[in-house]
Order: sequence, then structure tokens, then C-alpha cells
Amino acid sequence: MQHEPGSQKETKKVSLPLYIGSLLVVLVVAIAGTALGLSYFGDAADETDQPETETALDFTDEEATQPVDFQPIEEMYSILMTQYLEEIDSQTLIEGALEGMADAVGDPYTEYLDEVEATSMDEDIQGSFEGIGAEVMKEGEYVRIVSPIAGSPAEEAGLMPNDYIVEVDNESVADLNINEAVSLIRGPQGSEVELLILRGENLFNITLTRDSIPVESVRYELDEDNPTIGYVHITNFNLPTYEELVEAIEELQDQGAEQFIFDVRGNPGGLLNSAIRISNIFVEDGDPIMQSQGRNEEPFIYVADSLEYGDFKFDQPAVLLIDGGSASASEILAGAMSQSADIPLIGTSTFGKGTIQNILPLSGDGEVKFTAGRWLTADGDWVTEESIQPDIEVEMPEYQNFLIINPEETYQEGDVSEEIENINGILDALGYDIGEVDNSFDTETQAAVESFQEENDLDADGIVTGPTARALIEALRELINENDTQYDRAVDYLLNNE
Repeated sequence: MQHEPGSQKETKKVSLPLYIGSLLVVLVVAIAGTALGLSYFGDAADETDQPETETALDFTDEEATQPVDFQPIEEMYSILMTQYLEEIDSQTLIEGALEGMADAVGDPYTEYLDEVEATSMDEDIQGSFEGIGAEVMKEGEYVRIVSPIAGSPAEEAGLMPNDYIVEVDNESVADLNINEAVSLIRGPQGSEVELLILRGENLFNITLTRDSIPVESVRYELDEDNPTIGYVHITNFNLPTYEELVEAIEELQDQGAEQFIFDVRGNPGGLLNSAIRISNIFVEDGDPIMQSQGRNEEPFIYVADSLEYGDFKFDQPAVLLIDGGSASASEILAGAMSQSADIPLIGTSTFGKGTIQNILPLSGDGEVKFTAGRWLTADGDWVTEESIQPDIEVEMPEYQNFLIINPEETYQEGDVSEEIENINGILDALGYDIGEVDNSFDTETQAAVESFQEENDLDADGIVTGPTARALIEALRELINENDTQYDRAVDYLLNNE
């Protein structure tokens, strides 16, 4: 929390309703920069300021005042500092102890952040970043991709929610914490990183070129065929997202939009305060937006309030698109729109992340990010137990799950593998006659590849490698974009349910 300059620094217990500006993130860290968050306590606080306290311990809590025997820790420190074979940096031991304490909680959203990691997270709130552009979390031996960021190298390469990173540049992530793994994945714009990806039961390598990832949280346009329908894609919940969304809605209304499709597919979350303010746009004053609950507390109900969260209101026909990459703050918005604003949800079930994270500084330059509570929907549902379900379930085409073709490998007639079956599936989806989709690169596959190469001004040798592999993936991406079954169902709903 923030103290006035010059005030004595002390520890205090903070009730969960004051965590309105706490982090609400689905990920442990962003590879390439969406806003993860910061503490924000009301209009009097500067949204760019970080808390000034130097300790996060709560010595007013009864459980925290129970006697604790720190002697074994002191003994371990003394032994290693004085008797270990080689000289050890004391700060290394201290940071190791802090990391171990956070890991011992067994919560992937609780972690110790050293000075570099804390600075990186602070920067993630504001600017653009260099990396592959994917929201991730550590899950078991792997790094799980929650969602690639729109327009990022990760999305362009075809990485998907629930892909698992197994190795980074041939180094296993099994024994790395999330920050160590992310430090391997991040890097300067223009540099390359090779990832070993697990999708389902299939392993494949992919090389990505890192880029600068701008924090762009709202994109919008009129529907090309139905100019009275406005489309608004919210990619994350950052500091400026509320203002960006209001501007998008007003601009589309000025252009003639009378109905709206809002989209939080692949949106991994962000700031709790942003989620509440945006939800307030759609919920009438006095109606519930969400609930939050801290340890040993009764749920606190956040209700829509124009004076508190902004006076812009939206009341036109609308739907919200959701999927398995819609998490945390996205789920708050989905719950509020569905349960309190009666706006239909279209797509597939959401991620299911119902906890709230906060960041507090520690003595020195480190910080601790920890799970401070849980959030519930307006009706009191906890999404961690059961994710938010769509009112109208619509799956995307099966071919969106095809694997990426490794351009570094060569596939040709006579090959038999799971990768060949994937190539056959892509060719079939693109409309080429390959007969039965199987794992054999036969004469029909070669003929289909030659036809594809001729139509795309490539060397028609019937071999899949390099430019041909990349062109196939790009053609598949275009096919998926042109056949967005969830978006099409949303348009149909709006046109037929006025």
C-alpha cells in the first residue's frame, strides 16, 4: 500500500476490498509484455506509483504472531557461509530462501521477485517489450502458454493456448522457475529463440524471431458486411484499457454501429481495477459486478457505481465472445455481462482462474507477488471450480488445432510420420485432394504440394521445407481468420434477435 512521503513505514493488515487495484493475473509472468499490474487504491493514488512500504509482513494477524523457530535457517546460513567448499555470496542464499518460501506455498501465482524481475514487471505495465509475445505460467515440468498476444511472433507462428514449452534453445525448463524460463525466452528484438513445444501428445520444434510487443489493449472496426455491427477486441486489461474501450465504442457509434460484438478470446487478464471499471460500463448502477473474498472474510460485493468507476454506460444489443484463453479479468467481465447485464456469451468455456494476486515490496529491492484472495461472479460462483460457460457454445474449426510445420525439417515422398499426417491435414483443409488424411507422404501428397507451390510462386519440387512450410502455415492462418465460426455465430445472433 502507499504511504504519504515522510511517514513512518509500518506493517498493516489490508482487508481484501482495498485490493481493488491488486493484480488479477492468470499468468506468473508475461514473456513479452502485457500489463500485469500494480497496486492502485482509489482516485487519490497515482496509478504509476509503486507502494513505498519495505515489508509485507502482517504482524497484527494472530497466526503471524505465533512463535517461529528461525534457528535452523540461521544454522543453515552459517554452515554454508563458513564451511561450504567454495565462497558463497550471502545475497544468493537469502534470495534462495525467499524463493523457496514462495515455492513452498504450492501456488503457481505466488513468487518472490528479485530486483530485476520486479523492475521487469513494473515496466510491463506501461510500455512495449521485446520477446515472443505470450502469456505463460509454470505447470509441472513445463511452461504453459495461456495465450499468445495478438499480433505477436507467438501468434504469427501459430502457438496456441495450452501449448507447453518443454525446452528453450535445447535447455529443459523442467527444473527452472517461471522467471528463469522467461529470462531464456525473452531477448532483443530481431534475435531468434528455438522452442520445443508439446501440443497434446505431439512434440515439435519452432524457431521464433523476437520482436517489440506494444501494449495495445483494444482493437475495433465495423463489420465489413454489416456496417451497423461494431467489433471490439479487448486483448488485455491494462491501465488505459477503460479509456481505450470508451473511445472505441464512441467511435464505432459515430460510424453507425447499433449492435456490438465484444471479444475477450485469448485475453489472459490484467488489472482488477480495470476489469471492474470496464464491467461497470455494462451493468446498471446498484447491480453487482463481482465479489471478492480474503482469508477469514465474508465476500465483499462490488456494485456498479458511475461515481466510483466512471459514468460511461452502454445499453445497445451486444454479445461477448469467450474461449479457453479468456482468463481472470476477462472472466470477471464475462460474469458481469452475463449475470448482471443479460448479454449472451458465445464460444467455449473460459480458463477458470478465480484468484487475486497482490504485490508488496520486501526489505531491500525484492517484492513478493502472492495470492491475496479469491473472486466470485456476481451470483457468487467461483470460476476456479467451474469455468464460465457460454450461453451459445460454438467450436472453432478442427483445423485450427493443426501443428506448426517446422521449416527447418524436410518432408518428402516416402516419409511416414505424425508430422506428415499434420501436413496432409493442412493440405486437405486448404482444399487440395490428398485422398485419405494419413501419415504417409505419398504421390497424392506430393502432387498436392506441387499444386500449392505453383499457386504460391514457389519452386514446385513437391518437397515441404523452408518457404513451403512457412507458406502452408500462413495459408492455414488465413483460412482460420476467414472462417471464424464463433464470430459468424455472433453476427447471426445479432441480426436475428433484434
